Amino acid sequence: MRKHPKFNVPNLGRKKRIKARWRKPRGIDSKKRVHKKIMGATPSVGWRSARNDRGFHPSGAREVLVRSMKDMDNLPKTSEKLAIRIASAVGAKKRAVIMQKAKDLKLPVLNANKVN
Repeated sequence: MRKHPKFNVPNLGRKKRIKARWRKPRGIDSKKRVHKKIMGATPSVGWRSARNDRGFHPSGAREVLVRSMKDMDNLPKTSEKLAIRIASAVGAKKRAVIMQKAKDLKLPVLNANKVN
């Protein structure tokens, strides 16, 4: 996966109150808006990662969103590592069943400690 620079707001290092985050520059005199190189990189389409590299968790596993037990039965049969993320709409009883099934299949659950 290709690395990209940190996309930060202009004047990040100059003022204490400015947080490290991204906001699109909109001022008419903004040097960041007119892409002055000294102001740092701006996000654009060219920074997007390849289609094969998208959808991975930082651990390197492919994330799969599970909404029901039917989704657990129909997991993709691929050679790559999988990691389960249980949808927020799933209740506590179904969540426990899905967690047990994931444990049987030896799949990590990314939001295992989430309580509804």
